[in-house]
Amino acid sequence: MPSDELPWTEHPQQRDESADLGLLAPSWAGSAVAGLTGDAGYLRALLDAEAALTRAQAALGLAPRSAAAAVTAAAAEPHRHDARTLALRARTAGNPVVPLVADLTAAVADRDPGAAAYVHRGATSQDILDTATMLVCARALDTVLPDLARTAAALRRTAAEHRDTPMAGRTLTQHAVPTTFGLKAAGWRSLVLDAHDRLASVRAALPVQLGGAAGTLAAFHAYAEAEDGRPPAPDLGSRLLARYAAETGLAAPALPWHTLRTPVADLAGALAFTAGALGKLAADVLTLSRTELGELTEGSGGGSSAMPHKTNPVRATLIAAAARQVPGLAAVLYGSLAAEDERPAGAWHAEWQPLRDALRLTGGAARDAAELTAHLRVHPRRMRQNLDATGGLVVTERLVAALTALTGRAEARRILDTAARRTAERDIELPAALDETLDEALPMAPCGALPTAPCEDRPAPSDGPPAPRGVPALSPSRLRQLLDPTGYLGSAGALVDRALERPEHPAQELL
Repeated sequence: MPSDELPWTEHPQQRDESADLGLLAPSWAGSAVAGLTGDAGYLRALLDAEAALTRAQAALGLAPRSAAAAVTAAAAEPHRHDARTLALRARTAGNPVVPLVADLTAAVADRDPGAAAYVHRGATSQDILDTATMLVCARALDTVLPDLARTAAALRRTAAEHRDTPMAGRTLTQHAVPTTFGLKAAGWRSLVLDAHDRLASVRAALPVQLGGAAGTLAAFHAYAEAEDGRPPAPDLGSRLLARYAAETGLAAPALPWHTLRTPVADLAGALAFTAGALGKLAADVLTLSRTELGELTEGSGGGSSAMPHKTNPVRATLIAAAARQVPGLAAVLYGSLAAEDERPAGAWHAEWQPLRDALRLTGGAARDAAELTAHLRVHPRRMRQNLDATGGLVVTERLVAALTALTGRAEARRILDTAARRTAERDIELPAALDETLDEALPMAPCGALPTAPCEDRPAPSDGPPAPRGVPALSPSRLRQLLDPTGYLGSAGALVDRALERPEHPAQELL
């Protein structure tokens, strides 16, 4: 028969070329998550799931303890199972559990022929693959969470150090009003902590899967009755689920969830949120590290193959790339919630690769964020230079408030609109444009309009008593004060202090 008619046969030239080592995925290549979610990591988890199931049955008297020991010993040798061969043979049954069970049964029989009958007994393929997937996810998240904690800790230090470092706030790409870099870093940290909380909550709830052929656990009852000669207690399934959860370190679900995909959907949402939260940090770093701005630089940027002078913000670039991919993967996983019957055709299968990719991308982004924030270089001088670049326009909101007391809000806004337009049209500084506009609109403020400015007497006209003279609407000293952007930071410092009251989990507690 031609080789292309055998689903488990591969062409010889593919044998050494089909492994995905991350050549086109620097976002996750070399990360801890990459190893944990690779084929070897999944194989390890599949074997762990099978061994844990036999041990759980042995603990309830549904299998000999010697069988549990034999299965556990055979499952502890993943090197005896070739992932490539299993992948090709999986095309026959639609999943890798079927060929793996055959190989594991043979390996157990070599050790203890009587124990081979207890491999996979009572379970269905989805029980094992779902449980293995949850194990892979748990192991992956156990590396992501410490990276997020390290990122939050680094951002805490940055926010505290730059609590009062002024910089231009930007909205719709333009200078808005002054802010502080400490407040920006505190905002990044808040998102990272939100992501950590979501992933930690999902991690704690990752459940085993055990339902048998159609979610009733009936096979376990049948085997128990066959061996005991009487029907088992009605709570057998619940006790077995609890024991299986204990053997794997996962949570015990209230129900089998073959087509109730809440665990996967919750994880998808948390991964997408995490990637997006880190993506916000990356987007700001990418913007602020532009040559024209120069307010931030990565501690160790990447070079260019063509331009020796470049130091590219590579970590932020890779995080941004991940942030653009994970939401789409999450959409596929959410789509699998619409799974028909008690076991679905296609919906379950569609989850496998997107979930692995989402884990890898998010794990890689967390690794890169920890490195980026630990070595981020802040340039307060450039921040101040950029803050002054508009010649005071960045505080027009403040000037409107100051003039409102003299003219009313609508007229104050008109005055500042006119002055701002003149600075652009005539290339003059804001103080000069404002003086000119005020002279036209408000030559002299009424006496007493500015409580701190005394009234002066005009010389008396020949035909009457002296008339009170007005005072300038804004004195030069007051105008200089109003134009100082460092004096218009509002509650930025207090907000930073408040944000930093929120604790993060030390990374070492999560290892």
